[in-house]
Amino acid sequence: MVQIRRIRPDEHDALGRLTVEAYRTIDEDDPVVLEGGYADELADVAHRAAVADVLVAVDDDGTLLGGLTLVPPGPNPMAEHSVEGAASIRMLAVAPSARRRGIARLLTEAALELARSHGAPEVVLHSSTRMLAAHQLYGGMGFTRAPELDWNPIPGVDLLGFRLRLATA
Repeated sequence: MVQIRRIRPDEHDALGRLTVEAYRTIDEDDPVVLEGGYADELADVAHRAAVADVLVAVDDDGTLLGGLTLVPPGPNPMAEHSVEGAASIRMLAVAPSARRRGIARLLTEAALELARSHGAPEVVLHSSTRMLAAHQLYGGMGFTRAPELDWNPIPGVDLLGFRLRLATA
């Protein structure tokens, strides 16, 4: 059974390594080169956890399977958008050995619940053009493409915007 919970400080380094590995192996036939210091940003879980909500997926035996960062609404150094009131999902990563087990969906569902608890009316995210499995996941969960949110953080890196309006109580 997989448990989704907030990260503990003793797991920061392990999630950092897992996240870098997951991003480098998005395309098993063509390893991703993480440019512009992005590998360091992915690995710095302690910084993320200090300013945002970091969730992890853990197996029964304690094995870390993946993680996700939810940036709450409002000004935040982790935000990659300027959508008023929106929370954002960043750095969703699943260990290569745990892929195709529904871990990404479980993490995303937990993040959506957490966004609701923060009072966010919607969640936005960015995804690399190479993350085709993630695009299918997001579409299946109700996210829609938001071309107005597309951006290029560094030359050669194209990020696609997605958004999901959250149901209000």
